[in-house]
Amino acid sequence: MNFFIGFLIAIAVGLTGIGGGSFTVPALVLIVGLTAGEAVGTAFVFAGVLRLIAAPFYLLGKRFHGRYLWLLLLGAIPGLLLGTFVLRLIGEEGGNPVVIILLGILLAASSSVTFVPRAQNPGFARKNSRWLPWLALPIGVESGFSSAGAGALGTVLLLNYSEMTTPEVVGTDLIFGLVLAVIGGAFHWKFGAINSAVLLQLLAGGVPGVILGCALARHLPARKLKLVIAMIAIFAGVQLVWNGTRTLLANRAAAAVRVAFHHR
Repeated sequence: MNFFIGFLIAIAVGLTGIGGGSFTVPALVLIVGLTAGEAVGTAFVFAGVLRLIAAPFYLLGKRFHGRYLWLLLLGAIPGLLLGTFVLRLIGEEGGNPVVIILLGILLAASSSVTFVPRAQNPGFARKNSRWLPWLALPIGVESGFSSAGAGALGTVLLLNYSEMTTPEVVGTDLIFGLVLAVIGGAFHWKFGAINSAVLLQLLAGGVPGVILGCALARHLPARKLKLVIAMIAIFAGVQLVWNGTRTLLANRAAAAVRVAFHHR
């Protein structure tokens, strides 16, 4: 089961750059039965390895936009450091369910623009490139709070508001997400325990899966690839809303039990 979970998620990552954190954590909790801490830590390492394998395919094929990548990182890296600092300052462990729910709603709604041609503006990034760092800043801040799904917003932004080809969008986002993951990993002190046995099983399916996804992205027609990315992003957004809502309700139920016990 872990092999197939890793294989399917890795295909999505190699094909679209989306899904490493959004899909892996819920799958490990609900299907595999890991604790939340183990799931986050294991998923973080798994998604990082997938991006590390996928990135050279896009780098060697020059399927990325260097200038837009630099502009996005220019805003996202300070945002990431700010988000991490605030997170440590308030003493939380990340993954705030309200933040995850809002991210999921934003991701699903923004991805829907792909199906509304009139709402798209392919010339926006070229004419307003100075705005890209400011648009990437909140993506970086959110990454500091929760690693799940933030990079997908960059994909959706470039997909509908730049002149880049769809493979270039995927490659740029993969490298973008990889840089944020490396820097975030240096500043976050812990991501939860890592279940080595499950991680190895995920990678056994994930390594061939991500290679297959990268190969499919090269041959899939641009229009179809764009629709696949949009559908996966919408599904990831809905998944984040569901997972965040579930966590929020569980936290409230636990708080109610503690209050009731205290009054006794």
